Order: sequence, then C-alpha cells, then structure tokens
Amino acid sequence: MQDTPHSSPLVVGIDVGGTKTHLRAFAGDALVADHVRASSGWRPHDPVAAAAWLAALVAGVLPAGVRPAALAVGGHACETPRQCAQIRTALQLHFDAPASVVGDAELLVPAAGLDKGVGLVAGTGSVAVGRLADGSPVQVGGWGAVLGDEGGSAGLVREAVRAVWAAHDLGDGPDALARGLVDAFGVAEVPALGGALEGAKNISADWGRHAPVVFAAAEAGSPLARAVIDEGGRSLAALVEQLAARGVPVDDVVVAGSTILAQCVLYDAFAAALADSVPGATPRPLTVPPVEGAVTLARSLV
Repeated sequence: MQDTPHSSPLVVGIDVGGTKTHLRAFAGDALVADHVRASSGWRPHDPVAAAAWLAALVAGVLPAGVRPAALAVGGHACETPRQCAQIRTALQLHFDAPASVVGDAELLVPAAGLDKGVGLVAGTGSVAVGRLADGSPVQVGGWGAVLGDEGGSAGLVREAVRAVWAAHDLGDGPDALARGLVDAFGVAEVPALGGALEGAKNISADWGRHAPVVFAAAEAGSPLARAVIDEGGRSLAALVEQLAARGVPVDDVVVAGSTILAQCVLYDAFAAALADSVPGATPRPLTVPPVEGAVTLARSLV
C-alpha cells in the first residue's frame, strides 16, 4: 500500500443505499475522502459484480495509488449472511486488506456509537436488524412494497389505497385522502387507483413518492389517513418486538430513514406503539450519516 499523506492506516466506510451511496475515508482522524454518488449499477445479488462496483468506486475516489488498510460496506439489499459473505470474499480479490460487508441497516447501531441494539429503517421501505449474543445477525421485515415494507413510504401508500377502497365499498364519499391519491396518481376516481398501482414501473419508488399525500390528508383531518399512519407506526414497533422475541437486545433502537425522520406524526406513532409493545426499548433518532457506522466497522478491522 502506498503511503497516504497521513501516517495512520487509511480506513474506508461505504453506505450503499437504495438511492445514493456515501463513501468516507479517514487516516486517523483526518478526513481523506467524502463522496456521494448515485447507487445505479449496484447489483448485490451478483457478488462478483457488486465487488467490482465497490472496487471501482474506491479507486475513483481515493488518491491515485492509495489503497485502504481496511474496508467496511453496508449494502442495500444485502439480506442474508451468506450473501454478505460472498460479496466480502469477492471484494477481497480486489483489496489485500480486511473487509466487512453487512446490510445497510446494520450501520445504524455503530453510527450511533453503540455496540448493540436495533437498527430500524423506515424510508421508501422498512426493515429492522440486530444481533444475537453470539454475534449472529437477525433481520425482520424488508420484504418489498408488494408484500411488506409496512411503515415505509411505499407501504403507507399501498395501505392508504386499501383504506380508500374499503371506504368506497361502504358507500362513503371521497375524503381528503381519497381526493389526494386520485390527484397524485392522475386518475379520475377511486376505483382506478388499482390500475395506477399495478402500472408502476418501479413499484417502491413510484408508490413511495406519493406518501406526502397521506401525511397531508392526516393534517387536513382525514381519519383514514391518520389510521394508516398509526398502523404504520404499530407495524414498525412490531419489527422490534419480533427481534426481542428472537433474543436480540432491544434496549436501544436507532431509527433512520427519510420517511420516519421527516414525518413527526409517523415517528410519534411508532414511539407510542413501541412503548406499549416493548416497554424497555428506547428509540433514538440517528443524527449522523449512516456511513459513520461503516467507518466505525472499518476501524475495528485494523
């Protein structure tokens, strides 16, 4: 490894999110690189391609000739230990250095400065992760907008459409939620919302971008919208409850994600449901970028 401008070993942390990727590199306490790019091209289910994508990212960001002493990656859609291990093995063919690959939600606990707890993400989708006492990772949720991701923006929109359909079947006139969804999806009436959902090219993104309609309707007084949000909060708390039932320490729940951190009404619904279902758990909104968790993991490898 060529010497860096600093005497300390160079560590690299990478957070590969569903939309954007954030890389930070440090030599000791000195920041060497801080780079954000789109996550287009990330293929986590092809370990060789994923490792090549990461290697190209590192080579393009670090100073010429500089290679990391350790590298840690939190990867979107890295859903099983086997998948993460395969990417790590392929990555080490590019770098003669220790490497760690985990799911991106696993970055939250170390990013918060904790050594154990739950990482809960509610952005476009939703997922919760933790580790057993023996270090084995456990993930619950994160099954995509068609079947899961309750409490994420796409899941909230799906459930909002179900709610306005149910009201329509009862003969109720459109309320603020129904009117907002009809306008957002550009359809003429409530029954046509099904075709709009089914016609989405990128289901999670195309559904999720309409989530502000649900929150606006709740603010306007729609009981349907408020019920959807409250149920989303309960579903997120249920993820933590499932982890607790499987033996994961849940005293601290580090919360991140563009939806839950931007919408107080959803965060409050989650916190209230968590207090009821897992009284010993304390929610902690993440106040630093998740990539800090990757940097912490990389430092632990040196």
